[in-house]
Amino acid sequence: MKVVIDTNVLVSALLNEQGSEAAVLLAVANKKLTWCVSRSILEEYAAVLYRPKFSKIPAAYIAAFLALASKAEITTPTARLRVSGHEEDNRFYECAQASQAAYIVTGNAKHFTESLPPTKIVNARQLLEIVDAIPKAR
Repeated sequence: MKVVIDTNVLVSALLNEQGSEAAVLLAVANKKLTWCVSRSILEEYAAVLYRPKFSKIPAAYIAAFLALASKAEITTPTARLRVSGHEEDNRFYECAQASQAAYIVTGNAKHFTESLPPTKIVNARQLLEIVDAIPKAR
């Protein structure tokens, strides 16, 4: 199942390794989910995670998460979208459309108010419930 992960999910995962956001990244690492990114999303991840306000996050953790992100399925969006009023968030919609991702995972519902088929907007906990509901192969 393909997912696009908003930057705030990464930040939350790094700040709380027991939270739902960290569990989403663990599902990616365990190949239960296919993480889709674009070059602009990778750039945003790095720019945000290295902001001074997140200086308490160990640099090694940030590097590990960025290394995991760099191994994601890299998509090249072909269309510019204006779905969100927050311009930077449109890059996530563009990536989701180009990769035909099932979900954008975000903790920021105010900027991601609109699903854009086939992509639905969910938070980390909702995605984990969906992943748990998928029948396991025997």
